[in-house]
Amino acid sequence: MVKSKDEHLLVIRLSAMGDVAMTVPVLLALSRSHPKLQITVLTRPFFAPIFKDLPHLTVCTIDVKGRHKGILGLYRLSKELKRIPFTAVADLHNVLRTKILKIFLASKEQPFIQIDKGRKEKKHLTVWREKTIEPLKTTHERYADVFRNLGYKVELNPNDVLQSIQPSASVKKYLADPPLKTIGIAPFAAFNGKMYPSLLMNKVLGLLNNTNKYKILLFGGGAKEKEYLRTIESVFSQCKNVAGVLPFEEELCLISNLNLMVSMDSGNGHLSAMFGVPTLTLWGITHPYAGFAPFGQGPDNSILADREKFPMIPTSVYGNKYPKGYEEVMHTIDPQEVVRRVETLLN
Repeated sequence: MVKSKDEHLLVIRLSAMGDVAMTVPVLLALSRSHPKLQITVLTRPFFAPIFKDLPHLTVCTIDVKGRHKGILGLYRLSKELKRIPFTAVADLHNVLRTKILKIFLASKEQPFIQIDKGRKEKKHLTVWREKTIEPLKTTHERYADVFRNLGYKVELNPNDVLQSIQPSASVKKYLADPPLKTIGIAPFAAFNGKMYPSLLMNKVLGLLNNTNKYKILLFGGGAKEKEYLRTIESVFSQCKNVAGVLPFEEELCLISNLNLMVSMDSGNGHLSAMFGVPTLTLWGITHPYAGFAPFGQGPDNSILADREKFPMIPTSVYGNKYPKGYEEVMHTIDPQEVVRRVETLLN
């Protein structure tokens, strides 16, 4: 479909960090096919830097705890959004909040298309019984389908990633000088079912540290995470804690300049992948087949827990539900295998 030069899309994705980051390759593909298209992204203020370098794109933020809280707040938000000359709405979130917005923004002239999250297929994939699993449509393709349903051509390409950001002086000091390489390691996830046990992660860090070939940057967020990372930093000479030491925009710059990111099934893996950084992900009770693998990362960039020992994997899409005994699934991932895969990807 040929689109007018005046086309302007309102794109909605409010959370979470990884899901917001996954929109970037899709928006780049959309802009590549439609270079005159104007895009406004509605998201939370913290995520605004993610979209800083996307072409023809502006960010509109939602204040979910203040001005835009509750139904009255969403009505207020809808009035503010109507000042934007958008011609259609792409809802990449499809939750109660955006459903209410849809009611307030409803217009025959401005179609409002919402993502199909594939809940039925995902429920079938995560039932607690032995099963033959098959890959579902990726989240990136589900996002792309929303734009396709609005009449836009979107063909995802591995090159639809952001360029690395020129590092500032405050970022440069964390990057390794050649011939050393800089590895990011993000050992945390929202739920324990997706997190590599700390004792095994310590073995990985020790093995990498002792090669003296890498500078290892440790990423995290919460207070307990920072405390753990500071302890690791004090034990391993090549490890540096960067959790909470840089503003988010500079942390993105740092991530964009990594040689490799090691992540759980969590947001940091999607942040690195949106810059085309090689990203190794470790999977516990979740599985890449649910559609949440980082963009452009092949099968060798994922290490999975042993399904022969734990045949009900995946037991959950988000990592928050599993039967008794499945808290041990990540113990089937050998630290030596993690290190071997790191070295293979770097070389």
